Amino acid sequence: MLFRRHGPAAPAWRRRAAIFGGAVAVGLAAILFARLADAASRAFDRVHGAAWWLPLLVTPLAYAAIAWLTGRLAPAAGGSGIPQIIAAKADPEAATNELASARTALTKVALTAGALASGASVGREGPTVQVGAAVMAYAHRILRVPVRSSVLVAGAAAGVAAAFNTPLAGVAFAIEELAATYEQRMTLLVMTAVLIAGMISLGLAGDYVYFGVVGQTLPVRSTILLAPIAGVSGGVAGALFSRAMLWLVRGGARALSRGRPVLFAAGCGLVVAAIGIMTGLTWGTGYEAARGIIDGSHTPLWFGPAKFAATLATAAAGLPGGIFAPTLATGAGLGNAVHALFPEQPGGAVILLGMVAYFTGVVRAPLTSVIIIAETTGSRGLMLPLLAAALIAEATASLISRERLYHGLAQRYLPASSTL
Repeated sequence: MLFRRHGPAAPAWRRRAAIFGGAVAVGLAAILFARLADAASRAFDRVHGAAWWLPLLVTPLAYAAIAWLTGRLAPAAGGSGIPQIIAAKADPEAATNELASARTALTKVALTAGALASGASVGREGPTVQVGAAVMAYAHRILRVPVRSSVLVAGAAAGVAAAFNTPLAGVAFAIEELAATYEQRMTLLVMTAVLIAGMISLGLAGDYVYFGVVGQTLPVRSTILLAPIAGVSGGVAGALFSRAMLWLVRGGARALSRGRPVLFAAGCGLVVAAIGIMTGLTWGTGYEAARGIIDGSHTPLWFGPAKFAATLATAAAGLPGGIFAPTLATGAGLGNAVHALFPEQPGGAVILLGMVAYFTGVVRAPLTSVIIIAETTGSRGLMLPLLAAALIAEATASLISRERLYHGLAQRYLPASSTL
C-alpha cells in the first residue's frame, strides 16, 4: 500500500510522468509537423515552378478533395484547431473521442500538409495547438490520469511554444485565449509543459528567431504618431476578417455553396489560385513574403489585401489549417502600407506595428500578439510601441466585432445547451 501511495505507481507520480512525457511528445510532434509542412510547401513550389497555370488545376482539385476527406474522416479536423480545444474544455474526457482524438489529430496533420502542398493560405501553428492538446490528453489517458481542462490547455500552450519556438507566447496564449477563468493550480502544469516542449523545439530545431532579428526602435514621438494609425487600421481590418469568418461558419458558407460543399471548395481553390498567379506572393503561409517585407524587400502595396482575400477564401472552403501565419503575413502587408505613408520611419519597426495590430484585431489577444511578435523577431526594444498599437487595435476591433473569433468559432463544437 505504501508503494502504491508513494512509489512510481502512485497517482502523483503518474501525473508528473504524464506532464513530462506529454510535453516531450508535444515538442517532438511539433517539430515533425513543421518539417512536414515545410516539405509540403516546397512541393507546391515545384508544381508552381513547372508551369504557371498548373495551380489553376491542382489547387481547386486539392481543395475539393481535402474538403471531402475532412467531412468523411474527421469533421472536427476542419479549420484552425484552436476553437476545437476551447470547446473541448467543456467536457475534457469526452474530447478525446472527437475534438482531441488521435484520429482527428492525425487527419489534421495530413490534410493541413495537403493544403500547403496545394498552395492554400493556411498555417500549421493553429493545428499544432489541437495536436498538442490531443497528445497531452493521450499521455494522461495512457497513464490512467484524469483528463481535465488544464491538461488540454497545457498541451495546447505547449503546441504554441513549440510551433513558434516562443515559450513566453505559449504561456500568454494559455492565459488570454484558452483559459478564460485561469485556475491557479493550472499554472505549474502549463508552464512545465511549455518549458519542456520549448526545450525540445530548441534542441532539435536550433535557437532560431522565426522572422529574423529586428533591431530597430522607435522614439516616443514616432510611436505617438504611428501606433494609433497602425492600431486603428489593424483593428478595423482584423475585425472585418473576424466577422467574415464568423459569418461563414454560421451559415454563410452553406448559403453560398447551396448544398454542394465540395464543389464550393473547388471554387474557393480556384479563387486562391487566381490570386496567387496574379500576385505570385500569396501562396501558403505567407512566411517568405512577410520576412521579405520585414527585411526591406520591395513588396507591392496590394499584398496585404490579396493575402486577406486568399486566407478568407481558404477559410470559406473549410480546409484544415490555421490562420496564425497568414494573419501575420497580412499584417506585414498592412505595415508595409503604413510605412509607405511615412517612408522616413524605420521600415522594420513600422512593419511590426502593422503585424501586431492586425493580429490583435483578428484574434483579440493583445498580450499574446505582442509577445509573439517580440519573440519571433527579437524586437524587445519595441515592446512599448507594440503594446500601444495592440491595445489601440483591441479597442478598435471591439467596436466592430464584440465577439472574439476563436470563442465564437468554438460554439459550433459545443452541445446546443452549452455555452463558453
